[in-house]
Amino acid sequence: MENLILAGALIAGLIAGYFFRKYQIGNKLDSIEGKVAKALEEAKTKEKELMLEAKAKALEIVEQAKKSEQDFRNQILKVEERLSKKESDLERKSSELDKSMAESAKKREDVLKIQEELRAVKQQQLEQLQKISNLNLEEAKKVLLEATEKNMKEELTMLTRKLVGQAREEADKKAREIVSLAIQRCASEVTSEQTTTTVALPNEVMKGRIIGKEGRNIRTFEQMLGVEVIVDDTPDAVVISGFNSVRRFIAKLALEKLIQDGRIHPAKIEEATEKAKKDVAEMIKEAGEAAVYELGIASFPTKLIHLIGRLKFRTSYGQNVLKHSIEMAKLAALMAEEVGADVSVVKQGALLHDIGKALDQDMEGTHVEIGKQIAKKFNLPEKIVNAIEAHHGDVEYTSIEAAIVDAADNISGSRPGARRDTYEQYIQRLEELENIAASFEGVEKVYAIQAGREIRVFVKPEKLDDWSATKLAREIANKIEAELKYPGEIRVMVIRETRVIEYAR
Repeated sequence: MENLILAGALIAGLIAGYFFRKYQIGNKLDSIEGKVAKALEEAKTKEKELMLEAKAKALEIVEQAKKSEQDFRNQILKVEERLSKKESDLERKSSELDKSMAESAKKREDVLKIQEELRAVKQQQLEQLQKISNLNLEEAKKVLLEATEKNMKEELTMLTRKLVGQAREEADKKAREIVSLAIQRCASEVTSEQTTTTVALPNEVMKGRIIGKEGRNIRTFEQMLGVEVIVDDTPDAVVISGFNSVRRFIAKLALEKLIQDGRIHPAKIEEATEKAKKDVAEMIKEAGEAAVYELGIASFPTKLIHLIGRLKFRTSYGQNVLKHSIEMAKLAALMAEEVGADVSVVKQGALLHDIGKALDQDMEGTHVEIGKQIAKKFNLPEKIVNAIEAHHGDVEYTSIEAAIVDAADNISGSRPGARRDTYEQYIQRLEELENIAASFEGVEKVYAIQAGREIRVFVKPEKLDDWSATKLAREIANKIEAELKYPGEIRVMVIRETRVIEYAR
């Protein structure tokens, strides 16, 4: 019985378990189906959304495509418009060119027609001219050629004067630039010209020793040195006077040595003189060597260098000749560099241009002639010889180097303070300038101005025309160059003016 109960309970349990399991499975199936249904619903929703998004994208792409197509069409239209415009411009220009060619052809025909008419008129004029003048064709040609030649000469003269004037202006401007550049880069001091030298004495007793017994010492001193010793009332000083600067300097050194020694008698004077001469000779040598070394010249012989050194004791118009020559060489070298001339030649020519002044106090002749002889003696190049003999205008230049040397001489001599005249010489020079200009016919008034650097000449307008006034200026300048010796340049200004005065009453 218990077994039956157990079996029944077991069967009942199995049945209950079966139905419970079935129930669970049914619930799970319902849950899965719900999820599937839900997933299907979500998929459908997602699909709708994707479809909407795809449609929106497709619409956007279509719109962009339409816009790009429209832009492309607009560009095509613009290109077509430009092409159309260019085509119309080409057609218009072609039409204008055809019209211009037609006009040119017509003008060419007109010109040919006019030429034919001119030939006919010329032939008629020639025939009439032959009838009137009883000349044949050859004679008429000759008359016409002479008239044409005269007209052409006048035109060429005017053109030549114009071109010469322009060339002079350009050359003057360029020369001023070169000269001003050279002056700015070169400076030199000024030495005053003297013919006397003062020697200081320690006391008044020394004057008596210098004079000596019955003037023996002073006479011996003057005879040996070729100078004059002036013993006057000037306290503690005597004056040595002499035209030769070298002798004067030797005398100064000798007298200073005698004063320093205190023993003054003829034998001592002779000894001091010889010693002073040796000292001066050494100074001359050193001065010449220093000059050529400063200018970089190494081709001069020793004797020529000695002559250059002698210029240290030579002055002209208050200007030391050696310093003037060195300054000239520097100026000339700077100008030669600017114009492309031979710098070595202008340096040597400038340094030696006044070499004749080293001996002109001991030899007869002008310093130019003496300098030319010296240059030829030392076999210097012909350009240097020409620079020496042409620097005062005595001969023509044969090279640009000679012209540069002359220009440098004028610059060095005419700069302010370089040279000086005495009052009497200054007045005399101005009077000579005025007298030369006043000696020409037609001159009314003459004034020398700017310390003799310029003369202004007023002419009578009723006697001289403009061409004659121009000619007069050149003639006055030539006469000044021929008759006067002067440093620098003198400007000649001829003024011709007509004044008409009337009175209204």
